[in-house]
Amino acid sequence: MKIVSYSIRVALLAALLIPYSSVAAQETPYVPSKENLAARQWFQDARFGLFIHWGVYSVLGKGEWVMNNDRMTKSEYEKLPPRFNPTRYDAAQWVSLAKAAGMKYITITSKHHDGFAMWNTKQNSWNIVDATPYGKDVLKALAEECRKQGIKLFFYHSHLDWYQNEYFPRGRTGLYSGRPEYGNFDKYLDYMDDQLTELLTEYGPVAGIWFDGIWDKKDGPWRLRRTYDLIHKLQPAALVGNNHHLKPFAGEDFQMFEKDLPGQNVSGFSSGSEVGNLPLETCDTINGAWGYNESDKRFKSTKQLIHYLARAAGHNANFLLNVGPKPDGTIQDEFVERLREMGAWLSKNGESIYGTRGYEKVPPRNWGAVTQKGDTIYVHVLEWQDEVLALPKLADVKSARLLMDGTVVKVDQLADATLLHLPVGKRDPYDTVVALSTK
Repeated sequence: MKIVSYSIRVALLAALLIPYSSVAAQETPYVPSKENLAARQWFQDARFGLFIHWGVYSVLGKGEWVMNNDRMTKSEYEKLPPRFNPTRYDAAQWVSLAKAAGMKYITITSKHHDGFAMWNTKQNSWNIVDATPYGKDVLKALAEECRKQGIKLFFYHSHLDWYQNEYFPRGRTGLYSGRPEYGNFDKYLDYMDDQLTELLTEYGPVAGIWFDGIWDKKDGPWRLRRTYDLIHKLQPAALVGNNHHLKPFAGEDFQMFEKDLPGQNVSGFSSGSEVGNLPLETCDTINGAWGYNESDKRFKSTKQLIHYLARAAGHNANFLLNVGPKPDGTIQDEFVERLREMGAWLSKNGESIYGTRGYEKVPPRNWGAVTQKGDTIYVHVLEWQDEVLALPKLADVKSARLLMDGTVVKVDQLADATLLHLPVGKRDPYDTVVALSTK
């Protein structure tokens, strides 16, 4: 074990002895590096990313929770890797699709709750190289392709593990796996840190780690700060986020919201999720599933997805949009179609999303959202059919135009309101963006 300072050892001991929800009050302050702060700036400017949930569970086509939901034992689940042979997987196609959609980064599952590693881990044989007929490291191929095409790569990594015996005491899920009722949780956390070390030392620059699963046993001694410090030591620019649905803890660099915009709790996951001061991200699915589910046909329309992207930007948040690839390595046509249509819209209207921040004077409304970049205010008209839109009094607007084609928009500045006269017959079918110049 490497020698650490007394203060850090005290903080680590505290993390082992008390519930993780109380850790923030006990540990030393986290001071992000200059590389990390620059990465946060990039992250906020990026605004749109691709989420990928992919693993051996795709063989059954019932989503990523199938081991838990179908009460599968380890021995039953171990029959899946021999059936997983994604011969049609093409990392270049995946990255090209993300770029065509206007996305700036990819977050992919390195390990989901089933514990199966989608890379050539040296910690055990429960991985895609050793346990499947495919025998190749899909994360290595994706990392190399992301570097070639200029897309940043994040790894989703599950704290929760339904497969490892040392994950004990059990949480509230994965109770039917047939594991023995004993184990060493600290040993499991060492194993997790060893796997993270592989990902952060053997796959080139990693934009960040997207954690999930602590909610399985909220009072577990998770050693969060120790793991976070390890990540930042190995790659100072890497951003750490955790889908724990709580206020961010020391050592975290961005805050995410699952199927919710910041400050909302439509999904039921975000109760108690106080919005902090870190960069924000919301994630959602195109249908109702994260992992491949062949029976789920509840596809959101391109319009719905663009509306969510605009509202996310209005809330000063990124949008991480998910696909669940098939077991053969392809992405289903319904997903591809929607991603390409979003990319086409962004090719004309992207300046109202990328590099913007939410406009604090006009928080998102039922009719739409407002973003700002420099001297330009972007009004996203989503649900407004009338020809005049009344806004709170804005700064002195010098000119206004439709972003899609430059059509001039008439503006009336009243004592307590700004009126936009939306041109008749010029509505964008997805999101009509009015660019207001204040210079």
